[in-house]
Amino acid sequence: MMNKRKITVVTGSRADYGLLYWVMKEIQHAEEFELQIIATGMHLSPEFGLTYKIIEEDGFVIDQKVEMLLSSDSPVGIAKSIGLATISSAEALQRLKPDLIVVLGDRFEILAVVQAALVAKIPVAHIAGGDTTEGAYDEAIRHSITKMSHLHFVTNEIAAERVRQMGENPEHIYNYGSPGIDMIKSLKLLGREELENSLDFKFREKNLLITFHPVTLEQQPAEQQFKELLSALDSLDDEVGMIFTKPNADNQGRMLINRIDEYVASRSNAKAYTSLGQLLYLSAVAQVDAVVGNSSSGLYEVPSLSKPTVNIGVRQKGRLKASLVIDCAADSGDIAMAIVKAFKMESLETVNPYGDGNSSIRIVGKLKEFSDYQILLKKRFFEVEFKDV
Repeated sequence: MMNKRKITVVTGSRADYGLLYWVMKEIQHAEEFELQIIATGMHLSPEFGLTYKIIEEDGFVIDQKVEMLLSSDSPVGIAKSIGLATISSAEALQRLKPDLIVVLGDRFEILAVVQAALVAKIPVAHIAGGDTTEGAYDEAIRHSITKMSHLHFVTNEIAAERVRQMGENPEHIYNYGSPGIDMIKSLKLLGREELENSLDFKFREKNLLITFHPVTLEQQPAEQQFKELLSALDSLDDEVGMIFTKPNADNQGRMLINRIDEYVASRSNAKAYTSLGQLLYLSAVAQVDAVVGNSSSGLYEVPSLSKPTVNIGVRQKGRLKASLVIDCAADSGDIAMAIVKAFKMESLETVNPYGDGNSSIRIVGKLKEFSDYQILLKKRFFEVEFKDV
């Protein structure tokens, strides 16, 4: 009987779990592998919806729950959370003894797990490296994870080129697209009436789905930027429905949550949700007229549902964007004009530059090709020959 290799997938938030879902399913169904799951970060926080329960409801077994999130989003609080996550992840990896870990993105809790894996000599497969997000320190975290990883599953060719520029082995860089699109391709989305019942929300003639995360490297405070967004929303007709999803546990995240709660409390056309989960979130995208905010989802997944995104500020600056993405400054007038423009676009077709919805099959297929992941550990720097400008 073949010994199954243990593949540990690490998830720290509702966002990366939605992107990792089909990767996890493919690993779970593969005869060659034993799926292990580490849930950490916001998944285990009541404040952020205890979303580890969604993982279990989806039929997965969580092998290790790594508590690490302090009830503080100050710089000191975040740094201490990273330290606690590194310590706790080292213990979890010692217990699970995986042959390979799979991580996605650029969150600080993922950085902590990868640091622990590095010194434990556990190879790392990283999804969605090579992107740039100039308005957040997530960019530095993402590139740091890339340098500690061994297999690179990027979402587009520009990202692949950046990973090559970081000296990674070109033979271990694979442009397979974003696995988040796989979810859109496979899910049967809810219709409007069914979604209204699930959300306890009445759609209006025009509707927006709004997600605004802290901007961790901006000089203008997140609170001021969010005030500009709310001012723009106030300039709209009262019959514009507004669905807010709450932000991540980044610096100033809790302040934004409080402002959202205050805003929706006095408006019958607005409602806020800690976590919608993938089915409700994507169903909402399909029903609204535009997505507004600064979430990567507006660039990655929303174009595949032929909906416009109003992308505010510089949090996502540098990312590849579909034609339905409207960039605007974090200014109430600019935001309001961008929303009006989005309302006029009405579900135009677009090409999503992040793939075709078959990423997970490709990623797990590539993992099957390696007979021994330990040979990946010794890396050398691959020089890039730069062209004359």
